[in-house]
Amino acid sequence: MKRYKGFKLLIVDDNPNNLFSLRSLIETHTDVDVIEADSGQRALDIALATPDIDLIILDIQMPEMDGFQTASMLKIRKKTRDIPVIFLTAAFKADEFLQKGYELGAADYLLKPIDDNLLFNKISTYFRLIEKERDLNRKLEEQVAARTEELRQANQYLQGIIENMGEALLVLGPDGIIKSANPAACRMLEYAEGDLRGMNIGDVFEESEQEQAAAFMGTWLEALIRTGTLSSIEARFIARDQTRVPILFSRTAMNDEQGKITDILCIAKDMTGYTHMNETD
Repeated sequence: MKRYKGFKLLIVDDNPNNLFSLRSLIETHTDVDVIEADSGQRALDIALATPDIDLIILDIQMPEMDGFQTASMLKIRKKTRDIPVIFLTAAFKADEFLQKGYELGAADYLLKPIDDNLLFNKISTYFRLIEKERDLNRKLEEQVAARTEELRQANQYLQGIIENMGEALLVLGPDGIIKSANPAACRMLEYAEGDLRGMNIGDVFEESEQEQAAAFMGTWLEALIRTGTLSSIEARFIARDQTRVPILFSRTAMNDEQGKITDILCIAKDMTGYTHMNETD
């Protein structure tokens, strides 16, 4: 049973008879797409121009650019440097010769004359490793895609809540500058969100007690740093036409990992028409 359909194998040898023999052996045992090159330069050109070459079998003894030189050129190029290379040789079996090949990034060696079973076993080893890596990458991509979709749906759900909630929501920086506002806040203040962004909270908000209003951001931050939340505060929004809108207000601090306040969430309920709790009949 043949295997590895869809894999690309580049075989390089200056002798056409060797290329024919090698191709025949490979195609006898596999369904690999075999690409031929009859020189080191041709191999380099093909490797750079052909996407997704999985393995290269490279003859060492070639004129002009030998296998070592070709491997060196392949390894210095980003597109080809990770392609495993099996050197093919009929000579130079000394340890220092083998070491040179490994230093140049050789994955393995094959000796001529080629043993059919050894050839198949070696290329099968690398294709199995590639298959496992691709399966792992595919699973990781599926997990990332699934998690991304979960986050998208969660964000969409949260955004729906924010956009449809009856209370006004303002997100401030720790300096009191408005970063975002939900539709309820825009309606209550009679501003478009784009107009509210960049405004200071003091432009649209005042405390019930005038002495608190003078420095309320400092008071806010001090209290938020201590408690993280201030709730049920009676205050007023200042609408675009300067109308005062009575509100019941809550403020919550959002902190980073170091405990520093990054955002302040402000939620306001319109109290227009409600009787003050301390008022008597």
